[in-house]
This record gives sequence, structure tokens and C-alpha cells, in this order.
Amino acid sequence: MLYQMNAQIMNVMQPLHVMARFTRQSLYQPWNPLSYGWYFRTLRASLELFERLTDYYEQPEWELDTTVIDGQEIAIDYSITMAKPYCNLLHFKREKSGLDEQPKVLIIAPMSGHYATLLRGTVREFLPDHNVYITDWRNARDVSINQGTFHFDDYVQYIIEFLQQLGPNVHVLAVCQPCVPALVAAAVMSKAKDACLPASMTLMGGPIDTRISPTEVNDYASGKDLEWFQDNVICSVPDGFKGRGQLVYPGFIQLTGFLSMNVDSHISKHFKFFNDLIKGDGDSAEAHRQFYNEYLAVMDMPAQYYLDTIRKVFLEHQLPRGVMEYRGQAVDLKAIKGMSLLTIEGEMDDITGRGQTSCAQTLCSGIPAKNKKHYEAEGVGHYGIFNGRVFRETIAPMVKGFMQSA
Repeated sequence: MLYQMNAQIMNVMQPLHVMARFTRQSLYQPWNPLSYGWYFRTLRASLELFERLTDYYEQPEWELDTTVIDGQEIAIDYSITMAKPYCNLLHFKREKSGLDEQPKVLIIAPMSGHYATLLRGTVREFLPDHNVYITDWRNARDVSINQGTFHFDDYVQYIIEFLQQLGPNVHVLAVCQPCVPALVAAAVMSKAKDACLPASMTLMGGPIDTRISPTEVNDYASGKDLEWFQDNVICSVPDGFKGRGQLVYPGFIQLTGFLSMNVDSHISKHFKFFNDLIKGDGDSAEAHRQFYNEYLAVMDMPAQYYLDTIRKVFLEHQLPRGVMEYRGQAVDLKAIKGMSLLTIEGEMDDITGRGQTSCAQTLCSGIPAKNKKHYEAEGVGHYGIFNGRVFRETIAPMVKGFMQSA
């Protein structure tokens, strides 16, 4: 019912959205002598704000068509190395010979509402000196029900299969939610003596043990029982989509949750955007557009995976308690050997609290101390540990150095 209601509301708003866009564009005509006056600037700003608030944001483009290596601009080709029903292993292939020997890094993007393009800045920093691959998760509403369901164990299996596809000596960088399945995959591969066990694993802001420094996000996930989530946030994809009949955690419900956690901040940012448009501050307004084009683009998650994660990670804390299982077999983090481990947290992270990721250093006791490292980024929030100035200038070079030493 919620899914159909949301679709109907968007359909009703669409003519108003189109009218606002057409009117705003007409007001920018250079032949209009009044177009630069305060009244028209305010009217245009109001129309654009309405237009953006009633828009539907599709999956953003990567916009990583080139990189610079040794002062030379190199073209990037997007190629799918391995295709799975719910995810493509995407390779950013650099069109220059002699680069295949550079280290391979698999970036595991979260399946938590936003598209993998949220890690665009992360990918950009590794392109000049690494062969970069990323998990490009698909919108569950676009996956046919004939492809089967997708559970937490399937996520782990995907990681293992991707690593086996890439071969030995791959470095893994997991951001936020996938830190848990990435560790499980490493434990399973280590126990099986798999030659494709990652050379190093970097965990950034991941909910390994959400009992430590719980945040508002943790409280939301742990403050209700599993039946509440099943009854209140799980919907069936309606007709009109390839994945009709799929049970999903819809993107629009996730987005509502994202916005409600910092509603005052989002309102003030939109007021600033409105004023920037009136003042003619194009750079600031464009930065707002780019951020929210990404932030407001959300996808449906498979219901089974979402509910598994709620239960295993946030309600039962299975991994830190040592009771996690994969395909019916016990997961032993102490069994991980032959892999280096780096954990990164942000001092001001309000999504994954301090200590929730670094606890992996203790849990993975089979890894020698000389092969483990923890870093806390001062004054940095959740998104700042994988994007932005501090990431570019401090965190990314440190991660690359750690991978090289591994």
C-alpha cells in the first residue's frame, strides 16, 4: 500500500514539477529585461526549489571518465567484470598500457539505500595508482523475482566470488555496512585456506559491534523487534517494475529516515540554497545540487537482506559475540590469518559510533599486531572518512601506504 501511495503522489506532482521547470527556464531568457531583477531572481529560486523537492532522482552517473597519471590525462572505460543478479562487479579500466601490474583494490560499497556512486570520491583517489573495482549494487525493484531472493549470506558469497574472480593479492576497502559481511567473507576464506584471501582489508566506519557507543541509527535499529520491521517497512514491488512481487525495503522509506535524523540541518541547507540562488552565488548553489542529486537518489533493498542485517548486526550482535554463522557453519574471526587489517573511524561520526569498527582489531586476534593498524580522523564525521578534503589529503594516502606495506 505504501509503495502504491508513494507512486501515486509522485504521479500527481509530476505535472506541477514539469510546469515549474518550464516556467523557471523561460524566466532565464536573456531577452527578458526584468530577468535580473530581485523579484525575478526570487521567483526563479522558488521555482527551482519546488522543482528539486518534487523531482525523482535516478541512479547518478559516475562522472569518472578520466584520471591523471604522471601528468597525462587517461580515459576510463567502465566494464563489468562479473555480473550477478543483484550486483555487478564494475571495473574502472584505464586506457593506458603498462598499468595492469598496479595493485588491485576491491571497494565494497554499502547496500544501504544509496547507490555505489556515493563513493565516487573514494574511487577517484585510487584511480591513478590502483586497478579499481567496486560492487555496483542493483535496485531490487529492477531484479526479477525469478532471480530468487537475496540474504545476508548471499552478500558474503558475492564478496567471496568477486575476490576469487580477481585472484590473489587483492586489497579490500569496505565502507560502513559491508564491513560485517567483508569480515565474515575473510573468515570463511581463511578457514578454507583460499588463495584469494585479500592481502589487506580496510574497514571504514563499519557497525562491527553496535553495542559500543550506540548512535541514533543504532537505537532506531535496536529499539524495535524484527516483527515491527516486517510489518511496517517491508513492501511488495507493484506492477510497472521489472521486479514486481519482490519484497523490498523501499528507497523512499529509507530516505525519509535519512532526512528525519538531521531534519534541521537539511532545512537550513535548503534555505541557504534558496538565498544563494537569489544572490547569484553559482558555485555554492551548484555544490548543493551535486550533493543532493546523490543524497536523494535511493534504491530499494531486498527485504531478506535488510531483515537479516537488522537481526544479525543490530539486534543479536552475532559477530562480536562469536555466534555468527555462514551457510550453517560457525564464523571464527580468530581464524583470519595472512591478511593485514586497517580500521578507520571518524571522531564525529553520528552513524557508526567510535569503537564500533576498531573492535575488529581485538576480534581478529589471529592477525599479528604488526599487521594491524587503527586510525581515528579528528573532527571528521561519517561521510568525511571516505570523501572530502581530509580523505584526499590524509586518509587515502595512509590507506594506500598500508596496502603497499601489506
